[in-house]
Amino acid sequence: MASLVADRICVVTNDTPEADAAAERLRQLYGDHPLHAADIVVALGGDGLMLQTLHRVMPLGKPVYGMNFGSVGFMMNPFLEAGLMERLAAAQRTVIRPLSMTAIDVSGTTHKALAFNEVSLFRSTYQAAKIQIMVDGEIRLDELICDGVLLSTPVGSTAYNLSAHGPILPIESPLLALTPISPFRPRRWRGAILSNQSVVRFITREAAKRPLSAVADSVEFQRIEQVTIQQDPTRGVTLLFDPGTSLEERVLNEQFRY
Repeated sequence: MASLVADRICVVTNDTPEADAAAERLRQLYGDHPLHAADIVVALGGDGLMLQTLHRVMPLGKPVYGMNFGSVGFMMNPFLEAGLMERLAAAQRTVIRPLSMTAIDVSGTTHKALAFNEVSLFRSTYQAAKIQIMVDGEIRLDELICDGVLLSTPVGSTAYNLSAHGPILPIESPLLALTPISPFRPRRWRGAILSNQSVVRFITREAAKRPLSAVADSVEFQRIEQVTIQQDPTRGVTLLFDPGTSLEERVLNEQFRY
């Protein structure tokens, strides 16, 4: 794999004092360019900042190299001031593709958003949600009574999906994880693993009485009646990792944690 050319970087942060101070030192050492003029975006923060940055750079086609100033930092590299340009040149690349969500609320308004981690439905009140699940036009679960449900990409499978007891998916796998959140009925249903070419639809039962919110990464829409989700193969972003610490390796390691 050819080395990346990274003469111009754009440094972004999560606006914490530590990240801002580190960013200033990097700018003094390596310069800083506007986002549109940069070869690579260097993000200083946590996984939340990384997701925000991926959404920002996707239309521009800029690769992103993260350094951890957050809590978990699953999508980030360790912070080091020295040798940044050499690290960028040697970085391993992983292309990830988002889910496309189309949500219709109870007024009939259509909302669209993209998600690199997952699309989730959550109950908005004390009432349990009742959700019908369709896959490729067929009803697969007539009624799921639960706190919510999510559809996750391989990247997102180690995030909220894992906390909800969903499966970890290898990064290169052509799969999506469908996982219930606190299911009540059917009590023994724990979700499904689907092809990434599947079209998944969630239909809310009693939407007025049991309101739901739909969330694509950090974008939320309320009082949702139905949601349709599928992977968008025409869009993607490139994540950069130090050699030996690729996203594929991190996901594999996560499967052996105990």
